[in-house]
Amino acid sequence: MSKRFFNLIFIALTCHLACYLPTAHAEIAINSARVWPAQDYTRLTLESKQAISYKLFTLKNPERLVIDLDAVQINAELNTLVNKIGRDDPYVKSVRVGKFKPGVVRLVLDLKAEVKPQLFNLKPVGNYGHRMVLDVYPLIPVDPLMALAQQGETQLITSTATTPLTETPTVALTPSNDLVIPVAPTATPATPKAPAPIHSELSTRVLVVAVDAGHGGEDPGARGHRGSHEKDITLNIARRLKAQIDAIPGMRGVLVRDGDYFIPLVGRVEKARKAHADLFISIHADAFVKPHARGSSVFALSERGATSASARWLAKKENEADLIGGVNLAIKDPYLARTLLDLSQTATINDSMKLAKHVLKEVGNINTLHRGHVEQAGFAVLKSPDIPSILVETAFISNPDEEKRLQDDDYQDQMASAILGGIKRYFAANPALSKQKVALGN
Repeated sequence: MSKRFFNLIFIALTCHLACYLPTAHAEIAINSARVWPAQDYTRLTLESKQAISYKLFTLKNPERLVIDLDAVQINAELNTLVNKIGRDDPYVKSVRVGKFKPGVVRLVLDLKAEVKPQLFNLKPVGNYGHRMVLDVYPLIPVDPLMALAQQGETQLITSTATTPLTETPTVALTPSNDLVIPVAPTATPATPKAPAPIHSELSTRVLVVAVDAGHGGEDPGARGHRGSHEKDITLNIARRLKAQIDAIPGMRGVLVRDGDYFIPLVGRVEKARKAHADLFISIHADAFVKPHARGSSVFALSERGATSASARWLAKKENEADLIGGVNLAIKDPYLARTLLDLSQTATINDSMKLAKHVLKEVGNINTLHRGHVEQAGFAVLKSPDIPSILVETAFISNPDEEKRLQDDDYQDQMASAILGGIKRYFAANPALSKQKVALGN
C-alpha cells in the first residue's frame, strides 16, 4: 500500500476520534443564573448543559464565600449574577465574577453575616439541565417562634417550658351556631411567684395553624394554560388564609413558606413542628394531563397505600418536588428517619381524617368536589408524627376555567375562608388544648 493511502487512513481515524474526545479548551456555558433570597436561606443556581466542577472555601474579615469553577465560560448570563443580589437579601451583600487563572472562574460572595453554606450538583430533571446549587444558610437557623413574635404578636405561644394548664377549655356556640374558637385559661403556677415584669411572656395558649404554600423557588409546581404557576397561586391563598386565621381571637397562622423559594418536604414538616403547630395545612393546585379534569380535593396521609389510583399518582407527583426543587442528598437528615419510625402512631392520622372531612365539606360549598370523600395516600409533606395534617387541592390549574378562578382574588378569599371554616369546626369538635402534647425533640 502506498504512503498516501496510509496518510488518508490516519487522517480519517483522527477526525473520527475527534468527534468523541472533548477539546482541552472547551468551556462550559452558563445557560441560566438564578438567585432566590429568603429569610430561611438564600439559594444561588447556575444551570448548564454539563456538570460543573467546583471548589468552595470561606474567607474572614470580612466574611466571604469563594467558589472556583473549572472550565466555565464567563458569558453574559453568568455576569447577570452581579445585578441579581438585592439589598433586602438577608445573607448576601454582593457577588463578584472574574477570571482567577487560566481555566478557572472565581465567584466571590460578600456576606452580611457568618453563614453555613452547602454547595452541590443536581442532575438533569424535568425542564432543567445540570444545576450547581449554593444554599447560604444562617449560622443559627431561623426560629419560627421568634419569627412569629417579630410579626407584632401580643400573645406568645407557650412551649414545654411553660407551666401546664390546669383546666380544659370548652367550646361555646352562639345561637346562630357560629363556632367560637376556645381560648385556654391562664396557666396556674405551681408555687406563688412575684409579679412578672411587663415584658415577660404571656401565658395564654394560642392555637397555631401552619399554612404550607406548595412548591416554590426552583420548583414552580404545575403550570396553567394561561401561564400561571402553582407556586404563586398557593402562596397567595396561604397568605389570605393566614390573615383570616390571625383575625380569630386565640388563633395564629404561621406561613411555612412566605416567599418564592424552595423548602424540602421534610423541612416543611420540621418547620411546623418547631412552631409547635396544632394543625398543618398544605395548599396546592392540581394538574392533570387532560384539561377537562376539575374540582377540589382534600387528602390525608395513609399508612396502607393510596385509596385510589389517582391519589397514588398525585402523591408520587407531589413527592417528586424535592427532585425538581433540589435537595442536597449528601446531607443525611436524622429527623426524616425519626418521623418515618413514628408513623405507627395512627392517632394523628385519625385526627387528620377528621380535619379533612370538615374542610372538604366547607370547600364543597364554593367549588365542585373532584371526589365526594377524603382520599389518602403517602404524601411526604403530611408525615408529621404529632400534628394532624392535610393537603388541599384547591382546583385544577390545568383546567382553563378553574385556572381563571384560581387567579381571581375573590375565589382565593373564598377558598381561604372555606378552609378556615373547616379548621374552626375541627377545633370545636376536638379542642386541641384538652390534649397533652408530647414534644418529640426540638
